[in-house]
Amino acid sequence: MLRMIPLALVAALTLAACASSSTTTPPAAGGPSTPPASSGSTVQLTSSPQYGSILVDAQGNTLYIFDQDTGKTSACTGACVTNWPALTVSGSPTAGTGVDASLLGTAKQADGSTQVTYNGHLLYTFAGDSTPGATSGQGVEGFFVISSTGNKVAAAMAPSSSSSSAYHY
Repeated sequence: MLRMIPLALVAALTLAACASSSTTTPPAAGGPSTPPASSGSTVQLTSSPQYGSILVDAQGNTLYIFDQDTGKTSACTGACVTNWPALTVSGSPTAGTGVDASLLGTAKQADGSTQVTYNGHLLYTFAGDSTPGATSGQGVEGFFVISSTGNKVAAAMAPSSSSSSAYHY
């Protein structure tokens, strides 16, 4: 009976070690801690009943610009990145029908990604948009829909919900 106690103890420790080895560890300091950016190579036009001709990505997701960006440097970090994934590309973005290809560009970001720009503005999608073409991010925390001319769409026709938001950066 005495011999079985050490054997049971070894078996229990082995099982515990195996169980703990299957868990994931958090990223190291400075490592990736945000979800991957939205990736798409084509910028297209769509017609929004509220905002007219606006830009969308290859999947039809509305594209936004962020008022706090400085030139080609993104000011969207931390929780912002979770709610506002950057539109990124490998290589060069493609202009869909009606999109002015001369306004398309890219900007290398601190994390090494290449973010798509239009008329010098960095482009983002909004995690809160539930369907292609949805514009629920309009005017939220400094993000605005971008028009086909490359300018932010005025917030005059913003959604009727309260302007306060759970998204605070």
